[in-house]
Amino acid sequence: MLHVTPAAPVLVTRSLRPNYKQGKSPLVVAPQKHPALLPGKQVPLGRMDPKALSSVLWTATMASGRAEESEPSLGESELAVNPFDGLPFSSCYYELLEQRRALPIWAARFLFLEHLESSPTGVVLVSGEPGSGKSTQIPQWCAEFALARGFQTGQVTVTQPYPLAAMSLASRVADEMDLTLGHEIGYSIPQEDCTGPNTMLRFCWDRLLLQEVASTRGPGAWSVLIVDEAQERSVASDLLQGLLRDTKLRNLPGDPRVVVVTDPALEPKLQAFWANSPIVRVPREPGGNPTLVYRDTVPTDLVEAACQAVLELCRQEEAPGDVLVYLPSEEEISLCCESLSRELGMLAVPGPPPRVLPLHPGCGQAIQAVYEDTDMSVRKIVVTHWLADFSFSLPSIQHVIDSGLELRSVYSPRIRAESQVLRPISKCQAEARRLRARGFPPGSCLRLYSKSILELEAPPLPHPKVLEENLSSLVLLLKRKQIAEPGECHFLDRPAPEALMQALEDLDYLAALDDDGDLSDLGIILSEFPLLPELAKALLASCEFNCVDEMLTLSAMLTAAPGFTRPPLCAEEAALRRALEHADGDHSSLIQIYEAFVQSGADEVWCQARGLNWAALCQARKLRAELVELMQQIELPLSQPAFGSEQNRRDLQKALLSGFFLKT
Repeated sequence: MLHVTPAAPVLVTRSLRPNYKQGKSPLVVAPQKHPALLPGKQVPLGRMDPKALSSVLWTATMASGRAEESEPSLGESELAVNPFDGLPFSSCYYELLEQRRALPIWAARFLFLEHLESSPTGVVLVSGEPGSGKSTQIPQWCAEFALARGFQTGQVTVTQPYPLAAMSLASRVADEMDLTLGHEIGYSIPQEDCTGPNTMLRFCWDRLLLQEVASTRGPGAWSVLIVDEAQERSVASDLLQGLLRDTKLRNLPGDPRVVVVTDPALEPKLQAFWANSPIVRVPREPGGNPTLVYRDTVPTDLVEAACQAVLELCRQEEAPGDVLVYLPSEEEISLCCESLSRELGMLAVPGPPPRVLPLHPGCGQAIQAVYEDTDMSVRKIVVTHWLADFSFSLPSIQHVIDSGLELRSVYSPRIRAESQVLRPISKCQAEARRLRARGFPPGSCLRLYSKSILELEAPPLPHPKVLEENLSSLVLLLKRKQIAEPGECHFLDRPAPEALMQALEDLDYLAALDDDGDLSDLGIILSEFPLLPELAKALLASCEFNCVDEMLTLSAMLTAAPGFTRPPLCAEEAALRRALEHADGDHSSLIQIYEAFVQSGADEVWCQARGLNWAALCQARKLRAELVELMQQIELPLSQPAFGSEQNRRDLQKALLSGFFLKT
């Protein structure tokens, strides 16, 4: 319903606003702006003339735009109405609006909206440096655009390459739009769907959206799709663009739009891929360049070198501001945070001691601590890795310490196994890290490597993940989308033919394909699970061998983030860790760790004493519950727990071999 109110304004007190947010709020429109509507009437949206509806919604959106053009006085701000929920804007909205106007992307606002309306292909490219405001402002402008069109084909969906980025951005955008997270603004990540029936702007992990697209006809139920951080080159992001290019958006009902947001380094490649699509280039952020310092040689101990560099900054009174440290892996992040916490506690510095914060996928909800400004006098030291190359903009950063290395898992089709590869970051990543220290005044960037290494060994762009991952899950999704030949799909970088062939062979060995090369009944069931095809097959086989309970636990533990934070630091911790080990090997040890975690009441202190990743174990617990619910929906049998018995041990081995026989 669209509720039309009389012209006389009604003030909603600020203290009552949260209560109003809990229910459905009408869109308040002044009747003199729409003479066809009578005051006090409720007009069903479905019965309204489309042109009148568009006029009503566009007027509301422009009212929001006028509110943004000039900050009103206190009395006027009480009257200004949010067009998305019909409630007055809060004072916090105008404070954040001033920050938004200062972003480099703001200068391109009207040009972007003009291209979004008139693009001949339905696609708009946006190119800008990290920290320019692309990820927070573009979704809001697309929501205004979709509101003006009445959300004819669904909500605005924003893809992110990392689940934590989707969650963090949704929270920030909800604050900037003065809306409620979980109602008008939401996010979808593994084991957590924070959306509702009234959600009109959703941030989503790109792999989840790819699974949704594979399960539906057409491209999906969205009015505008924003593919953010395209330069990260995730498999899902690349494949989504390929599927959308093949779809031909202008031929779809509802005239949907696609926005691809990228770093300038990938701009030429995307321009060639999306021919004839307009591009919006974000102006470069004003400000001086940070002081750049190289090391002549790479230190043998990166953690120690990074810690010493941080301590040196903390000793310098003329070097204020927060610090961002890049290390290759999560283990080194944990070691660095522990070492810095000890050293900074003993360091004699004026004011309160700095706060050390890790930033990696295993942090879970704790990642919001990076953005909390509880005390501006407390210096923050954020220790991270490749996760924060382009995502997670932190305006308070003044100093960057860059190790120049990343630890990645790379799949080899020849041996059907992944290996951990320590390699130099790309030139694009190095530049993005340097720009984190840009501002007023400009900060500093210390590179723990020589300039020759960057020039001679670093590739120009990040490695495309489609060339480095096991493609079995990808091919399974393409087959579900009824794409007969996955090799014919458009890719920004085409996978190696042998990698695609090996993925098809593996699916055939797993009985996921029929004689015609299409998905078999078993393959359709396998594609329902958020697991690797081999692991999903082992889980289904456990129904036959009566060890479903144990296999559910093992599937969750193998899929979630690693359960260990680091090696034991002392003899006592090593003894507690050994007590969790099982004589049958790693798989049984993972089950035993999970059961002990549950018996402890999911106690974080219990995990810390054993060097276990509490957030990862919580994630495994949520995933296990999701798998149980999925098996019940498919009407697959469950079994009673029997872990530890000799029969269960043999049954678990049989189930594992049913899915992983190619590893023998």
